[in-house]
Formats: sequence, structure tokens, C-alpha cells
Amino acid sequence: MSKPGEGPYTTRTPRVSAALKLQRRKERDETGLFLAEGPQAVREALAAGVVRELFATPKRAPDYPQATLVTEDAMAKLAETVAPQGVVAVCEQFDAPLERAVHARLVAVLVDIRDPGNAGTILRTADAAGADAVIFAGDTVDPYNGKAVRASAGSLFHVDIVRERDVDAVLHALRQQILATSGRGGHDLFELEPRLARPTAWLFGSEAHGLPEELLKRVEGVRVPIFGAAESLNLAAAAAVCLYASARAQRHP
Repeated sequence: MSKPGEGPYTTRTPRVSAALKLQRRKERDETGLFLAEGPQAVREALAAGVVRELFATPKRAPDYPQATLVTEDAMAKLAETVAPQGVVAVCEQFDAPLERAVHARLVAVLVDIRDPGNAGTILRTADAAGADAVIFAGDTVDPYNGKAVRASAGSLFHVDIVRERDVDAVLHALRQQILATSGRGGHDLFELEPRLARPTAWLFGSEAHGLPEELLKRVEGVRVPIFGAAESLNLAAAAAVCLYASARAQRHP
């Protein structure tokens, strides 16, 4: 961290311009750093001990005496939101190895999910449901993408984050029962309730295409029953129903 009270600096300052580059995945991958924006995310990042540098506007300085001060214009560019909240942290990435998820009681596996808002929302839901890990598999979006970090609402810092492009490696490593959400799944979610007390890894596919057909042939497909006229649930809602069904069964078997 820098010395308290330095600045206020502009986007021309090397430290600020270096932080701005972290909005690009290439820079995040090369440096192992990412940005967390807003009081809630920053609070959780500080508690997790992963903050490398903290930027705040002069108005927010009393709340963050350890921060480097930046101008309002610099904060607007760092924040990536319409209404910046005046504080952004440069954080160290903290991927966990796949082995950490192998024997967890509840795991969410995101497969080829490209939308960062959906990925971050599922991560937040998984945390709320008591999941131990979230695996970003295949071509799933970077969990340290700014929109994904914001959508996780701090939950990014609470669960093990695993990144593994090889979906087969994930399936072979997991020791839990593996269930996959699909509108064409052979099992009704609520009919499976007794089994949900077991350690479970839930697979979720993209909003647009769902899980690949070849993957669905290798795991048990589960459908969320629709009792009304809606054609289906969106991805984040379906994930919430499935994860909470498991959480309830595991706590009240």
C-alpha cells in the first residue's frame, strides 16, 4: 500500500494508469491483479487481505485514511460505473486449486457462461447458499471481470474460486454426485430431494445455449418444474432454486 493521504492524482499518474489497465483481461491475467469497486467490495477485500493498493476521492478520504487520493475524474474512469462510489481497490487474484473443491459439500460449476452479470450473480447465490467453491470451467467469463466482481456483491471473497478450462478434468476430479440443470433433464428437482442431502456439484450452462449435449449425456440432468405459464426460468433463478434445494436438504436431511 502507498502512504496515506498521497495525491490527489490524475489518470496520468503511473500508479493510476496501471490500475486502469486492469479493466482489460489481458492485463489482469499478466499481473494477477484486478479491481474491486465500492465500499462493500472494498471492505470484503480488506478483510480477505488481498488489497494491493486503495484509491479514494478526497470526499471519501475520511473513511479510508490508508488510501491514495485521486481526482473525481480519475475515479470515474477507474470505477466503470455511472455513479462511482468514490473508492476502488487493486486486489491480488486468489484462485484455489481444483483439489480444494473435490470433497466440498456443495459446489457450483459454471460451464461456458459468458455473461459476467450472470456469473457474478450465481457466485453471490452460491455463497448465500453455503457453497464451498465455485468453479469457472471451459470458456466461462473471467471471475475478476469488473461486472462479475460487482454482481458478486463481495461474495467473490468468501468462497474458493477455481478456474479450469478443461471441463473433463473437472468432471474426473469431483467426488460429489454431479447434477446438471437442463429443461430436458430426466429428473424433477423436487423428486430428487432425498438425494440432495449428499455432497453435490451443480453444473450450470450459459443462458443462451445451456450445457453442451455431449456433457449432458455424461451426467444426470435435472429440470426445475414449471407450475405456471412461464416457458422457463433464467439462468440465475434456476441456479438459486437448485443451490438452495441442496442447502436445505443438507441442513435438514
